[in-house]
Amino acid sequence: MFREHELHKRRFGRNMGLGIVLAVFVALVFGLTVVKVTEIGEKDGFQGVTGTAVLPGEATR
Repeated sequence: MFREHELHKRRFGRNMGLGIVLAVFVALVFGLTVVKVTEIGEKDGFQGVTGTAVLPGEATR
């Protein structure tokens, strides 16, 4: 009854490709974030991570 136009098929293919690339990028950023948080946790034991900046010249613990 209804035939899909070739333009719609090509557009769908491009959208799927872009969606896959976007998903891979999000997974990469998430993975890097997890690794970075894990490294901070191993180094500090999640103690002393307050989110405040240490200015140059200030003493650290």
